[in-house]
Amino acid sequence: MATMGHLSTPVLWLLLLSIQVSLGDDELRLTNGTGPCSGRVEIKHKEEWGTVCDGDWNIKDAEVVCKQVGCGSAVQALNRAPFGEGSGKTWLYRVDCRGDESALWDCPHTGWDAFTCPHYFDVGVICSGFSRLRLDGGDTACSGHLKVKQAETWSTVCYSHIDFSAASVICNELKCGHAVDIMRGFHFGNSHELIWKEEFHCVGNENHLAHCPRMLDRIKACSHGAYVLCSGYGGYRLANGSTTCSGRVELLHGGLWGTLCDYMWNFPAANALCHHLDCGIALSIPAGQSFGKGNGSVWNGTFSCNKEGSHLRECPVNVLSQNECPAGNEARVVCSGCPGSRLVNGTICSGRVEIRHGDTWGRICRSQWNLQDASVLCRQLNCGYAKSIETGDLFVDGNGFVWRDVFHCEGTESCLWDCARVVLGNPTCSARETATVVCSGLPDSLRLSDGESRCDGRVEISLHGMWGRVLDDDWNIKDATVVCRQLQCGIAKKAYYLPRSERGIGLVGLRSVQCDGNETQLVLCKTSHSQALPTGVAEDVGVICSESKKIRLVNGTQRCAGRVELYHDGIWGTICDDNWDLSDANVVCKQLECGYAIKAFVSAHYGEGSGQIWLDDVNCTGAESGLWACPSRAWGQHNCRHKEDAGVLCSEFLDLRLVNGNDCAGRLEVFYNGTWGSVCSNHMSQLTAITACKHLNCGDSGEIDKDFKYGRGSGPTWLDHIDCNKQHSSLWHCQSDPWDPQSCDNRAEETHISCTGRKGTAAPATAECPNSTSCSGTSTLFFLIGPCGPSCCSSNTEVCLFYRQGEVTCCRRRGCVLRKSGDLEPGFLGNNL
Repeated sequence: MATMGHLSTPVLWLLLLSIQVSLGDDELRLTNGTGPCSGRVEIKHKEEWGTVCDGDWNIKDAEVVCKQVGCGSAVQALNRAPFGEGSGKTWLYRVDCRGDESALWDCPHTGWDAFTCPHYFDVGVICSGFSRLRLDGGDTACSGHLKVKQAETWSTVCYSHIDFSAASVICNELKCGHAVDIMRGFHFGNSHELIWKEEFHCVGNENHLAHCPRMLDRIKACSHGAYVLCSGYGGYRLANGSTTCSGRVELLHGGLWGTLCDYMWNFPAANALCHHLDCGIALSIPAGQSFGKGNGSVWNGTFSCNKEGSHLRECPVNVLSQNECPAGNEARVVCSGCPGSRLVNGTICSGRVEIRHGDTWGRICRSQWNLQDASVLCRQLNCGYAKSIETGDLFVDGNGFVWRDVFHCEGTESCLWDCARVVLGNPTCSARETATVVCSGLPDSLRLSDGESRCDGRVEISLHGMWGRVLDDDWNIKDATVVCRQLQCGIAKKAYYLPRSERGIGLVGLRSVQCDGNETQLVLCKTSHSQALPTGVAEDVGVICSESKKIRLVNGTQRCAGRVELYHDGIWGTICDDNWDLSDANVVCKQLECGYAIKAFVSAHYGEGSGQIWLDDVNCTGAESGLWACPSRAWGQHNCRHKEDAGVLCSEFLDLRLVNGNDCAGRLEVFYNGTWGSVCSNHMSQLTAITACKHLNCGDSGEIDKDFKYGRGSGPTWLDHIDCNKQHSSLWHCQSDPWDPQSCDNRAEETHISCTGRKGTAAPATAECPNSTSCSGTSTLFFLIGPCGPSCCSSNTEVCLFYRQGEVTCCRRRGCVLRKSGDLEPGFLGNNL
C-alpha cells in the first residue's frame, strides 16, 4: 500500500496524472495519486468534474472504481481527502456498492448532487494496477519471468523494480514455497514486451503482491526483466495414514499434489516436517509399501535438512521433476501426533509457551506452570527436558491472547494434552505473566523412558538424529552415575536390566558401555556404537536416580483427593497416619498444586494400599516444599499396617452433581474449596447444559430449566458465565469467570438442568479391567462409569467398575483394588447409587 510519505512526494507530473473512463455521458478518473492506479475519485457528470463524499466508503465501493478504470482489484479504500481536496460539486454521496457493479453510479446512492459535502471528505482509492501475476518461461511452475496482467494484457516487471522481499511475497502468493533468488531475465532490447512501470516496495509479509506499496520510477534503468526462482513447493500433507499425523508425504508443487520421492529421506527431514505440520516429532520412517502408493503426480527431489532440529525453511527441495518413484523411495513418516503446542520468540528449544484451541494460538499463565509440565512439553518437541522456567521477561512481550488452561502433568506423559487439565474458574493473567521454558535441547540427547519420572526408566540415546536403545551385559552403578549426572537427576540409586517383557525393539544406539563414573556424558565412556542388533548377550538397561521421587493421590475420583503415595527407590508406597494432620496435608496439596488442605484423612479413608510403607510420624510445619523435606522416621521405618494409610482432600478437588431432582435432572452444583455451591446461569448456552450432561454421564443432550423447579440452594454460588463449545466433554475444560462464592446476584440465577439420558447403563457381566487382570468373579457387574483419571487409576484409559453389593473396583495397571462405597469422599460418582 502507498504510504503517506509516497503521497506527499512533491513531483509536479503526479498532480496531472489521471485515468479516465467514459461510460456514456459520464466519466470516472483517479487524480493526484502516486501512480495511474491510485488517487482521488472524480466523476464527470453534465460536463462538469466533481468528487465523491462518503463517510462509510469501503473496499466494495473501491473495488467497483478499480475495475471501472482498469486497475485490477482494490487494495485500500480511503476517505477524508487522502489525495488532497478536490473542487466543484459533490456528485455522489453515500454510495453503497455490492462490489460487482460495472460503474460507480450503478451502485445505490442518494442521487446526483443530492448533498453538498465539504471537500475534506473526498474519497480516494489505491488499486492493485493488475489482476493476476505469473512466472513465465521457467524450468518449473515456480520459476520464470515475472509478469502481471493489466486488463487483458500481460506486462513484464523490471529486474530493478523488485527486491528479495517482493520475491518472497510472489512465491508465497503462487504457493511456490519461499524465494530462492532473483536474477536478470531476458534483455528487453527492441522487443515489443509491455513493461510494468512501477517499483514494488514490499515488507515481505504481505499476502499478495498487490498489497505492497508501489511508486512510478523514471530514474532506474529498465533493461532486463525480473526472473524469480522459488523453492518450488507450496505445502505438505500426510496421506493414507491411520492418523492425521502419519502417512505418505505429499508435496504441493505448481498447484498439484504428488508423492515426494526422496531416496535421502531421513530423521532430521521427518522431524522438521512433523514440526511444520504441528504433529510433534518423528517416531519412525516406515519401510516397504506402508501407506500405499499415490494416484497422482510424483515429485522427485531431495528434502535435505542438514541437522536435527531444522525448521522446514532450512530443508529445501531440489531437482524436482515428474517421474515414477522407485519402490521404497516414497517419503513416509509416523509423527508423535502431539499437536497444538509450540515455543515462540526464542529458539527451537526455548521460548514462550503457546497452545492452540481451534485455529487460535494463545499463551498460558506462568503462575501454575511448573517443571513437570515444562518437561512434558520439551519431550514432545524433541527438546530433551526442562532446564528452567524462571526466564523473567526474556521471551515475553506485552501483547497477545492468553488462555486460562492449567496443566497438571506428572512428568512422564508423552504429550501436554495427556496431562490433567482444568480451565473452569481459572483467573486470567496479562500477556507479560505467561509461561516460558528453556529446554535442555538436542545436545543433551539422552533420556529415560517408561519410568515414573524423567529421572528413572529405560536408557535411550539419540545419535545421528535417531533414538536408539542402550544395551549392555555389564551395566553397573558407575554407568548409571554418568546417566544421572548428565540428566541433572542427582545421584544413581540403582542400575538394572529391564525384564524381558519390557525390553525395547528397534535400533541400538550404544552397547558395551564402560564408564569410570566421573564422565559428564555417556558418549564419553568407552562404548560400542552400533545401529544393528549386537551379537552375543546384551540387555536393555535402566537407572533410578535420586531425583526420581514423586508423590500422588490414589483412589480419589479426581486429582487433588486420595490416598497419599510416594515413589522412592523405584517403588510406590504409602504413609502411615501417625501424627497425620492438616499441616502435613497442606504440604501435599501445595506440592501437587492442589491449593490447600481441606481435610487430613486417617485410617485408610481412600482404601488400603499395598507394598511398602515409606514414611511414619511425619511432622511438617506446612512451609516445606515437599513431603520428604518434613521431619519423620527414616525411609521405610514404621510400626504401621496399611489400615493406617493417610489421605488428603485439597481445596482444588472438583466434583459436579444435580440435586433436588434425580441423577440426571436438578439444580447444578459444583464441589470446590471443600464446599458444594451453585452455578449461575447468566449467558449460559444450551451447549453448556449439554456439556454438563455429558460430564455427568447423563446423555448427549439437555436443557436449561427456566421454572426453577428444583429449589434454591443455601451455600455459595461458585461460578458464573460458563461458556462451553462442541469440543468440550468435561465442564472442567470450559471458560468461566474466576471462582467467587458470591457469583450470582440472587438465587433466581441458579442453574437448573434436565438431561435426556440416564446414569447407570447396565454393562455386560463379562467386562474386564483394561490393562489389568480380569475382575470377573468378584461380583455381578452393575454399573460402568469412567474414565477415572490418573488420580484414581494409573491412566486415563482405565475405568471405575461399580458392583451390585456397593463395592467399587478401581481398575489399576496391575490387578484390582476394592474399597467400600462408604469410604468415598463427598461428590464421588458412586455416592448416589
